Amino acid sequence: MILVQRMQLLAVAVLMSTLAAAAPPADPSQPSLVPAAQPPSPAPPASAPQPPSTTQPPSTTQPGNVPQPPKAPRPAKAPRAGGANATEPGDAAQPGSSQPGSAPQRAKAPHPGKSSRPATTGTTEPADDARAASPSRPAVPPRPAAPPRPPSPPFTFATVEHLAQDRAGKTYRNRSAKLPEPIAKLTYDQYRDIRFHRTSSLWYDRALFEVQFFHRGFNFDRRVNISEVSGGVARPVLYNPAMFDFGPQVPKLQLPTDLGFAGFRVHYPLNQPTYKDELIVFLGASYFRVLGRNQTYGLSARGLAIDTASASGEEFPYFTDFWLVRPEPQQRTLTIYALLDSPGITGAYQFEVRPGTNTQVQVTAELYPRRQIAKLGIAPMTSMFLYGENQGNHRFDDFRPEVHDSDGLMTEAGTGEWLWRPLVNPRDLRVNRFMDEHPRGFGLVQRDRDFNHYQDNEARYERRPSYRIEPLGDWGKGGVELVEIPSDEEIHDNIVAFWVPDAAAQPHKPMTFSYLLSAYTMTTQWPPGGKVIATHFTRLVRGTSVVAGMRRVVVDFAGGDLDSLVGTQPVQAAASASGGEIDAITVERLAANGVWRVSMRMKPNGDKPVDLRCYLTLYGEALTETWTYQWTPSGA
Repeated sequence: MILVQRMQLLAVAVLMSTLAAAAPPADPSQPSLVPAAQPPSPAPPASAPQPPSTTQPPSTTQPGNVPQPPKAPRPAKAPRAGGANATEPGDAAQPGSSQPGSAPQRAKAPHPGKSSRPATTGTTEPADDARAASPSRPAVPPRPAAPPRPPSPPFTFATVEHLAQDRAGKTYRNRSAKLPEPIAKLTYDQYRDIRFHRTSSLWYDRALFEVQFFHRGFNFDRRVNISEVSGGVARPVLYNPAMFDFGPQVPKLQLPTDLGFAGFRVHYPLNQPTYKDELIVFLGASYFRVLGRNQTYGLSARGLAIDTASASGEEFPYFTDFWLVRPEPQQRTLTIYALLDSPGITGAYQFEVRPGTNTQVQVTAELYPRRQIAKLGIAPMTSMFLYGENQGNHRFDDFRPEVHDSDGLMTEAGTGEWLWRPLVNPRDLRVNRFMDEHPRGFGLVQRDRDFNHYQDNEARYERRPSYRIEPLGDWGKGGVELVEIPSDEEIHDNIVAFWVPDAAAQPHKPMTFSYLLSAYTMTTQWPPGGKVIATHFTRLVRGTSVVAGMRRVVVDFAGGDLDSLVGTQPVQAAASASGGEIDAITVERLAANGVWRVSMRMKPNGDKPVDLRCYLTLYGEALTETWTYQWTPSGA
């Protein structure tokens, strides 16, 4: 299942690049998204009776490829906890729905009412419960007017929490309408030929942020309900085929007017003021991707991971509903609410997006388990690692020296120790958990930024972002789990990392996790000292003969105080091995580039894996992060 997800994500990356290139120029004449109210009808002459008010709600039908008769909107459901706006997501659009790219809708003119009947002499019309007075019956006082209804509470994150909690108390069901077969059978090339019109974007030319939507089809069959929150009121964003350009490869389709969207992407003037780049995209299950300046899409984040790499099989939660809070014209942060659902759990999510060189997303997740979950993955990330300098490309007939979106897992333990674990593409499934308490941070990192180490002018792996997760609050005991899956192609996401709490999730016991996700390229902050820049394993040669049963291990360090030290400084390597033996440990500074190199001999104990650790010290003080590696006889 994880490898299938990589196929979808690769399709998304290419699709988004194609759509961005085809985006039309801005259209300042784009009409407003908020339906405009029609002026009231003129009052009738004074001599004529006044008609009663029968104003109808504005129409919410939309045009399709084939003209469709207008459909009456479904009546709104009774308000749930959280206010009148907290109806169950996915209901029919209500009056006032946001319609990007369409003409403003106006309220229908009032229907004329019947004229009041003139009073007949000697008779009196009854009014409600009151009756005419008579000598034998005293007049009944009129019923007092009902007090005015209090205003509905504004739509906030608390509303989404109530919706998630309410849904957790019900049996899970897939709330997405089945995709019509002709759309579901679109090929990848046909699907990517469906392009969104930029002038149909939500908030087009009205804010720094603009939102474009993905059409359903191909592998993206599930409907995602999307609403805009403005002034504390949530209004559904309506699907309209006119928002999209259906290219020549797309067959003629009879599109339902309520088809809905598969996901969305947010644009922002990230790299230059005259063009709005892709900033964050939500498409497929609970996946989302974030970009900082001068970055290209690589790894992905996820809302939640359930039983990943478990014998029981992985469960993939889905974001079923989103609410986009309308920003002010010059506002530089964006708030997104989301509702997550799966057979085992529901969740309310809040994303605060802050664009920049290092784009940050502050995530708050309120989780409501339906059942016990043995392995709950918090703040999961998925990436691709085919091969790097630590394994070489001898398994692949490829001219490129390295192929990966990320080359290592980095953690900052609660004790303050920084750990670096180079990624591998193993022969067999490999799962490792790095136990910790009160974690300070972890992430999947693309540390190698040298184009010459990739030689791929199309993929540009050196520009792929790194993601760091920084817990907000105390996450207690648990561990960072790293899952490495065998893969023979770069189209697969075969690397997964997430935090696993020590205690299993229990049914009907809410859990809260908050964290800051940073998308970055280069930084001296993480880690603050010296870091590993290369790992090599080679055969051990003595003279002209290869020594059987032993390997040469080479680890290069740079950065921090190391860069200011001369080669005569007594820098030492604190190295250890479990499952094998190491000796002949040397440390030297390379005069050509100032890198500090550790070299050692390793002898495994039979065919068991060997766990290795190493960091550099000076007079007993740690100068670098801790390099850790799990070597196996298969060479991974």
